Amino acid sequence: MMRFRRPSLFAVLLTLAGVAFFVRLGIWQLDRASEKEVLLHRFATAVRAPIRDFASVQRGALPHRYPHLVVSGHYLTGHKYMLDDQVHDHRDGVQVYAVFQPDGRQRLLLVDLGFLPREGAYQKLPQLLPLKPGAVQIKGIYAPPPPPGLKLGGNALAKQKAWPKLTTYIDMRQISHDLHAPVYPRVLLLDPDPSTAYVRQWTPTFMPPARHRGYAFQWFTFAFAAVVIFVILHRKRDNGEDDE
Repeated sequence: MMRFRRPSLFAVLLTLAGVAFFVRLGIWQLDRASEKEVLLHRFATAVRAPIRDFASVQRGALPHRYPHLVVSGHYLTGHKYMLDDQVHDHRDGVQVYAVFQPDGRQRLLLVDLGFLPREGAYQKLPQLLPLKPGAVQIKGIYAPPPPPGLKLGGNALAKQKAWPKLTTYIDMRQISHDLHAPVYPRVLLLDPDPSTAYVRQWTPTFMPPARHRGYAFQWFTFAFAAVVIFVILHRKRDNGEDDE
């Protein structure tokens, strides 16, 4: 019959803290997997969805959907933003955003034109392609801007006078302040166009949900291992001696 010696309070608290920590990390990984599955589903649904008029957004944007919209208006051709430190197909570059004025609306719309790689051996910023002047009609997915992450260096837009402006994150409030006009809370991800140099691949390229589940299994395994180690260290042998 297996017997156990009385554990110290420190050993009990340490084991409980370790198990709680590992289980919490496992649950967090499962939550991340679920979030990314939802995000992938939203983009997949948006691509297949019928195109709607931008006026439908005025009646209330759907917070859990990424509608596929058509917008009429004109570009503010002299205003572009470059989101730096972007990578596509192992190439460093920038994500380029243009400012669009929808017809009959006071707010401005930020339009994601796509990715451009840096140029040459010295990784210079790319030369931006000119926008079509005058009235145009554009189509794309109306989605939230990329998450800002760490906002290092403060507001870089306020320090720049010349266009295009370079930034390391997209903050809609800062952009609104920079343009001296209200902007929509989401951006329009333009539909792919084989005739343009911009790369438009809107399916997120992040760690797949399956890998998050794999990490969750590892963390739960660590929690189980902590309990097993606790039991082994506190059991007694049949002759009454403790395990070393």
